[in-house]
Amino acid sequence: MAFRLKLVPDHTNIDFFRWQWLTFGISGVAVVAALIITLIMGLNFGIDFRGGTTIRTESTQALDVGVYRQAMAPLNLGDVSITQVFDPTFREDQHVASIRIQAQEGQDAIAPEQMAAIESALQEVDPAVKFVSTESVGPKVSGELIWTAIWSVLAGTAAIVVYVWLRFEWQYSVGALVALVHDVGLTIGLFSLFQIKFDLAIIAALLTILGYSINDTVVVFDRLRENLIKYKTMPLKDVMNLSANETLSRTVMTSGTTLIALISLLVLGGDVIRGFVFAMTWGVVVGTYSSIYVAKNIVLFLGLDRNKTPKDPAAKFFTEGAQDANP
Repeated sequence: MAFRLKLVPDHTNIDFFRWQWLTFGISGVAVVAALIITLIMGLNFGIDFRGGTTIRTESTQALDVGVYRQAMAPLNLGDVSITQVFDPTFREDQHVASIRIQAQEGQDAIAPEQMAAIESALQEVDPAVKFVSTESVGPKVSGELIWTAIWSVLAGTAAIVVYVWLRFEWQYSVGALVALVHDVGLTIGLFSLFQIKFDLAIIAALLTILGYSINDTVVVFDRLRENLIKYKTMPLKDVMNLSANETLSRTVMTSGTTLIALISLLVLGGDVIRGFVFAMTWGVVVGTYSSIYVAKNIVLFLGLDRNKTPKDPAAKFFTEGAQDANP
């Protein structure tokens, strides 16, 4: 007999609506708090969105951020941010720093002579320092990237909502939209709260979160639509609970296996992809939560016309088959 791993029993009877006002209220407060935090604290934009140059240095000597900053002060480069990069995969003698320099007036990138001056200044205080990589983005390009990122997230959200509307009913699309706003809003709020670098990689993570979240939501909606046809007299809340319980095993297995891979990357993947992986890990957690506790709650509040012919052809076939079997 083949071994089959089960994180959740095949048949569960969890009342997901037992604390519906509490869970929905917490979600609403969390989204509002995330918005306020983002407006007050702002986002720690990376070079992609701020414009400027990022220099990644590496040295075999223990580095002192204050000494680096003092060495670069006479160069008059404007806003300079220096942070030490930590990673468990680094060697004991591998000391890495990230130096961010604001975009220079009239320049898309640091001039070669300025780069040589920076390197010379740092080598005076740390002869072992080496420039591992350099990345530059001009002010005009960074401004365009901000709007492109915003439109890409909005376009992705709109496309998903239209898809759900066409496949199901408008109540489902509203539920999906609220769940997506919940997931993206909380993710952005978390990045603002902890001032984690927000760059193009995080935009890619947000788009991925949109897809992952709606995938879970559609699975629950699909089962809900089938059960509404099978159990015509059962109260809507009970049908929703039944649907969530029937898809719970699949949801937990999917989220669990995804988190295993993401947590491995978060711990061992290095600092270059850590922001992206952190956003994805958080997105999987809140996406799973919103599919169960946010999206279907909205559908319940809006109500459904249970006498309406289903849009899905398979569901329509199921209905006609059931009628033929019970003349």
